[in-house]
Amino acid sequence: MPNLAQQQLSEPPGLPSPSNRGNAFYRIAYLLLLLFVFLVAIKLLSGGIKMFGADTAKDLFNGVSNPFAALAVGVLATVLVQSSSVTTSTIVAMVGSGTMDVQAAVPMIMGANIGTTITNTLVSIGHVARSGEFRRAFAAATVHDFFNLIMVATFLPLELSTRFLSKTAHWLALRLPLGVGGKYESPIKASVTWGSDLVKHFVTDTLGFQGSFAASSVLLLGVVLVFFALFAITKNMKQLIVNRVEKAMNAALGGIGVTAILIGAVITMMVQSSSITTSLLVPMCGSGILTLENAFPVMLGANIGTTITAFIASLATDINGLEIALVHVLFNLSGTILIFPVARLRAIPIRAARGLAVAAVRNKLWVLAYVGIMFIVVPLVGMLLFK
Repeated sequence: MPNLAQQQLSEPPGLPSPSNRGNAFYRIAYLLLLLFVFLVAIKLLSGGIKMFGADTAKDLFNGVSNPFAALAVGVLATVLVQSSSVTTSTIVAMVGSGTMDVQAAVPMIMGANIGTTITNTLVSIGHVARSGEFRRAFAAATVHDFFNLIMVATFLPLELSTRFLSKTAHWLALRLPLGVGGKYESPIKASVTWGSDLVKHFVTDTLGFQGSFAASSVLLLGVVLVFFALFAITKNMKQLIVNRVEKAMNAALGGIGVTAILIGAVITMMVQSSSITTSLLVPMCGSGILTLENAFPVMLGANIGTTITAFIASLATDINGLEIALVHVLFNLSGTILIFPVARLRAIPIRAARGLAVAAVRNKLWVLAYVGIMFIVVPLVGMLLFK
């Protein structure tokens, strides 16, 4: 009987062991199941809203037709759920159900981009006891914030005046062969509709719920399943690639900016969470492994990669849901194309983040003031003023 060393030598070099390959197979199968659950959950959100009735559904979102109020809602909602994926997926479901039009939803998508960056800031606080580390970590956490603020300041007025993003998204949605909103019924959409109908029949026929109580139950199930699916997908993907993530990050060191952007986008698509990608960068910058200049393009890639969640969610809706998902893609992609290639523009968020980090090291109250004002006070005031 061969010993352990002989068994190891018999394995082809560079390939995973059979047990690891089998484990990966089951994790991939589990991932596909979770993606199906996620799409069914999105369909339940849309269906639950429709079950309330058109007038009630409109009342649920009354007061967010103003673009600045919608922007504030997007920020605050994402801060509360700690996930832009949940926020954007819910927005896609609302647009797909006809509760909200694409134009009204665009500022919410932009607000979700800002709200998701609070996770980075919370991660950076873990370095607060060591001034040098905290300065680098806090700068890495907030550079994403400043980039998203610049994007919103640039593209929100442009969208309000020209509808550049929504018109481009509409043009693309009509030409993408995805079977969304067209005559062709995609197998994905058909299976998701079957799954959501099964749940709704269970609520109304088996449990006997009717009216607004049935609608609330379906909506609540949709929300719970969205959270569960995203949490499980993220955890599962971390197990699949956790050992490769740090190697990929280090590969971006000193590399070409486009390569680093691609690395950030691919990793984020794989783990279904920009927060995971960017939160990995914060301690790497804090420890000095990665410079802020090299981390920045990876964060931009994460910004692009996170749009995949809303895009997947749109497959369970009609063409309007696809349009708002494409708006998210275009918004993040356009911001990267506009800012990153120009050295002077690229330096603006980096310098702003470093300046804020220096102030935060001198007085820790800056951290509390920044988080409180940026992510809570301003969105709340915005909602109250423009509602």
